[in-house]
Amino acid sequence: LRAFGDATGTPVLINTSMNVRGEPIVCTPADALACFRTTGMDRLVIDRFVLRKAEQPLLESAGGLPPAFAED
Repeated sequence: LRAFGDATGTPVLINTSMNVRGEPIVCTPADALACFRTTGMDRLVIDRFVLRKAEQPLLESAGGLPPAFAED
């Protein structure tokens, strides 16, 4: 936590499941991308890759994809 705080200036980490109510927990990068595309998340980090929804023109212009389930 200290190392993260020193590196980012934000000494907070949150641990939660990644899923939308009614759907199983994300298990694969493809699951993570689908969750990212259909929720209000603004960033997705997988390994060394960072996706910012605002930089995904197809998602922004289409308003994302319609959610399959309501968000919590």
